[in-house]
Amino acid sequence: MIPLLGPDPQSFPPLASALTEPNGLLAAGGDLSVARLEAAYRRGIFPWYSEGDPILWWSPDPRTLFTPDHFHISKSLAKWRRQGRYRVTADTAFEAVVHGCAAPRGDEAGTWIVPAVRDAFIALHRAGLGHSVEVWRDDQLVGGLFGSRIGRAAFGESMFSWAPNASKFALAAILVDKLWGEIEFLDVQFTTEHLLSLGAEEYPRSVFMHWLAEATASPL
Repeated sequence: MIPLLGPDPQSFPPLASALTEPNGLLAAGGDLSVARLEAAYRRGIFPWYSEGDPILWWSPDPRTLFTPDHFHISKSLAKWRRQGRYRVTADTAFEAVVHGCAAPRGDEAGTWIVPAVRDAFIALHRAGLGHSVEVWRDDQLVGGLFGSRIGRAAFGESMFSWAPNASKFALAAILVDKLWGEIEFLDVQFTTEHLLSLGAEEYPRSVFMHWLAEATASPL
């Protein structure tokens, strides 16, 4: 059994109690208020669940991060960036990016960005903690990424691409062009082969938590 969260937004169980299977499942319940989301991210915890499920909170071990020094820019991506194939902005169309990330993808059924999650991150954005990167072809939004930032720690929730290399442009905007300011890392939570191919790396949760404490305590 995993613990159910009460009304106190600061109350989370210790990370050592997270399950190993499924990796990182820590708690259920609570709410998605700005106060609870901020408290969760400061503790290395994030929400992830499907429509019809209770809110589930996770802290996997290992943790997958991008660091600015290790982001891999392929020759083709570098060429596209030099050519200015896309225009990139930050925090100009947050809600549109969230909707883009929530849109169906190929044969995938459903999305974890259910209406409650969408509304929660829009509230986080309005509170100054949620951020987005938008990738435009002319005046059409073709890709983007949204997440949050506390101090010099950034947390990527989801990204989408409706044109070649668009999501890679969004990552480069954060890690290379620093559109979210100076950051120590971009937390992408779970590992995928695609993320690893772009330079993301796995770190023990204990290492991540040490970096997280330092980064969230740092000024922007």
